[in-house]
Amino acid sequence: MNVPVKRGMLLRHQGRLFFVEEVAERHSGKMRPTVHVRIRDALDGRHVDRTLDELMPLEEVPFAIRTMQYLYAKGQNRVFMDSQTFEEFELSPAALHNCEPFLTEGQEFRVLVADERPLRLEMPDTVALRVADTAAPSHAVGTAGNVMKEARLENGLEVRVPLFIKTGDVIRVSTRNREYAGKGP
Repeated sequence: MNVPVKRGMLLRHQGRLFFVEEVAERHSGKMRPTVHVRIRDALDGRHVDRTLDELMPLEEVPFAIRTMQYLYAKGQNRVFMDSQTFEEFELSPAALHNCEPFLTEGQEFRVLVADERPLRLEMPDTVALRVADTAAPSHAVGTAGNVMKEARLENGLEVRVPLFIKTGDVIRVSTRNREYAGKGP
């Protein structure tokens, strides 16, 4: 069956924008296959499950990826500036996908934009952050293995780092699991 919906598409359904997250085709006996689509509301992040028949007629919405610079926090929202037009936009917590701890002022991010408004922040796999403070190593001399210590980063995030990392070093942190991913930018 040729399915007109693909993962990553942006659709307009009942006047709202939705991202297609999952498409699954299910077969049941002699009946025709049913296509189940898991979509996420672009504004509030709410997940909805629908069949393809419920989404018809399909209205795909074109979108673009723009580079925007993080400026500051404004209440629960975060303010970003478009690097080309210098226009400022506010992104809600739902559009940030729990990535607030990785935002540092002046840092540039990719933002998905549709209908001339930003919808979602596209986080890189890793971000470079400066170590603000590290704990003293808690190990015996001559210990072998992967010995780690606690470190507090410039944005308040705490991660475990190798013993050779010191205050002032720049490290890479995974945005997926919030763990140390390497040294330097």
